[in-house]
Amino acid sequence: MNGSGHRVVITGLGLVTPLGCSVSEVWSRLCAGESGIRRITRFDASALPVQIAGEVREFDPSAVVDRRELKRLDLFSQYALASAAQALADAGGEEALKDRDRTAVIIGVGFGGIGTVEEGVREFYETGMKRVSAFFIPRLIANIAPAHVAMKFGIRGENFAVMSACASGAHAIGEAFRRIRAGLQEAALAGGAEAPITPLTVAGFAAMRALSTRNQEPSRASRPFDRDRDGFVLAEGAGMLFLETLERARARGARIYAEIVGYGANDDAHHLTAPAPEGRGAAECMRLALADAGVEPTEVGYINAHGTSTPLNDESETMAIKAVFGTHAYRLAVSSTKSMTGHTLGAAGAIEAVFTALSLHHGLLPPTINYETPDPQCDLDYVPNQARPADVGVALSNAFGFGGANCTLVFRRYATVGNGA
Repeated sequence: MNGSGHRVVITGLGLVTPLGCSVSEVWSRLCAGESGIRRITRFDASALPVQIAGEVREFDPSAVVDRRELKRLDLFSQYALASAAQALADAGGEEALKDRDRTAVIIGVGFGGIGTVEEGVREFYETGMKRVSAFFIPRLIANIAPAHVAMKFGIRGENFAVMSACASGAHAIGEAFRRIRAGLQEAALAGGAEAPITPLTVAGFAAMRALSTRNQEPSRASRPFDRDRDGFVLAEGAGMLFLETLERARARGARIYAEIVGYGANDDAHHLTAPAPEGRGAAECMRLALADAGVEPTEVGYINAHGTSTPLNDESETMAIKAVFGTHAYRLAVSSTKSMTGHTLGAAGAIEAVFTALSLHHGLLPPTINYETPDPQCDLDYVPNQARPADVGVALSNAFGFGGANCTLVFRRYATVGNGA
């Protein structure tokens, strides 16, 4: 590790995604190359140019939220609570919360309660501006998700939301990592949550021509790095990790999925929505993360790419990878799990951090599905269509957002450094 400080490990994971609502279910479907993209059922989308999305199905919030309390929580907060409960239980439950005063909750959110906003505005004008729910504001603000998690589990350490568009979840994990490494917190629940599948959000992204319009073939719509990609697929969900110091995890005999060893963050300062030319910002972000980790580019074996399935993003990310890794870029495995989950916006970086940790833990790289026609501008090994066993010691996870926000996390397989290292 570059510099001094505590080593930070991952001991708990939680997922709510279009592929399922548990880590084991999601990981199994992901590695089988299944798609979670379907036609929209939450509302009538027939009048919209885009009618497909990655909806979370069979979600039951009653395990963590009393049904009488549901009216107080927007869907993004429900997803945050459910994934946090999974991660905490996976980490050991009460045993993992030995010091609630020095345990943080940091959650990345892109839109917050956009569903609450749409419902509230509609009701406000339908009643002649005479009615607004008392829960309107507490349901929609972004920091209410980590607040609910803290209240549910009595966690009294640092508590805040991170908002950096599609990099939010990854930034939340990176900020938690920094705090634990520096000794400011002993542990953290960190991740991202998003519930953006609403009529106005779909219409807004469609107006930008950012979304795939393959309405008749939903499962084939998200196709990162493929020549025929035509936009991303909007999706929802949450991912959460329980992070703690290595000393603490060893002392209580916790299972360790992987170690976080580096974090890079910067901004393109270029455009509201488009990446910087030749992926310059993304490349520098990866360099910052590798330097923070004290890792040489040739040590990296896998990158879980941002890989949105948009023409500009996939090409610029490929260019950035080649700029950082040189000829080693062609020996790397690079896959985009958005090909199966869709793009969960503020939750994406967290969900993909979970996938990256699982890839190292299980020695198995998830595929990029729907990769059918190679793009000459995207010429790396994208793990096409089938999961691949691989002995990888170091992996990156990239997350990039509107406004030029970039984030890269560096993970190391715990077994590679040995329990006595």
